[in-house]
Amino acid sequence: MYRLTDDLALVQTLDFFTPIVDDPFLYGQIAATNSLSDVYAMGGRPITAMNIMAVPTEHLSLETINEILKGGADKVAEAQCAMVGGHTVKNPEPLYGLSVTGLVHPQRMMSNGGASPGEVLVLTKPIGSGIISTAIKRGLASDEVISASVKVMSTLNTPGTAIAEQGLCRAATDVTGFGLLGHLGNICKTSNVRAVVNSSMVPVIAPEVLEWIDADCVPGGTKANLEVAETFTTFADGVNERFKVLLADAQTSGGLLLCVPPAHLENVLNILRDHDALSSSIIGEIHAADDDARRITVE
Repeated sequence: MYRLTDDLALVQTLDFFTPIVDDPFLYGQIAATNSLSDVYAMGGRPITAMNIMAVPTEHLSLETINEILKGGADKVAEAQCAMVGGHTVKNPEPLYGLSVTGLVHPQRMMSNGGASPGEVLVLTKPIGSGIISTAIKRGLASDEVISASVKVMSTLNTPGTAIAEQGLCRAATDVTGFGLLGHLGNICKTSNVRAVVNSSMVPVIAPEVLEWIDADCVPGGTKANLEVAETFTTFADGVNERFKVLLADAQTSGGLLLCVPPAHLENVLNILRDHDALSSSIIGEIHAADDDARRITVE
């Protein structure tokens, strides 16, 4: 975040990754959605975007490359953001994403450091995309599950802008590569609070996700996330092993995790409904920090 004036600041972010679906247009959509997400997570409004692309031109046709760019441009247009250029290089494997600039009021921005005891945790997308991506690679996922996962990954986190501009939330993050527990742990550490999560309230993209966890259809990144999360998370005796893995699942273009004051909860839920958010699940709450080094309790 770069402050321009007392009431205006720039939010700048950059992200890109390799393909996680076979369809080049959908790949472009997901990568662009993921890149735009950091701006929304800070409560910003995206204004410009630039393509970042690396392609093996000997393996990908110009038509395929254009489809990736069209997918990205489609989401940038949906975000009412201007595509202002970009850069492409040759590379042994495809990479695509965006560099995005947004605007935010310095006193209305959301961050990892603003959580307070008594606030409610609200999650705006179901989780499980990392497990599903592994299931796709193993040929286990049905077309219905794949479509559900793509919808989650390609849905813009636009509610973040409206929530921040109305001053309804000060602490938020998007849930991506470090999983729900990793990103929540960062909020707790930065804000010097602890959190309690009700695992039964966490939404899942598809019921098959839990079955695949039982069958060890789990990406390496998710397993690594869980190892780290176990150093700052206490799991109640009744929490099933599958939910431990799910809460650590590495997400691509996941939803917003919002720390909402109870007085603002109804307004936040109304905004999520107005924006057709995929979830408005209340999954836990923020508590005052104590002497325990474990920042999260999962029940």
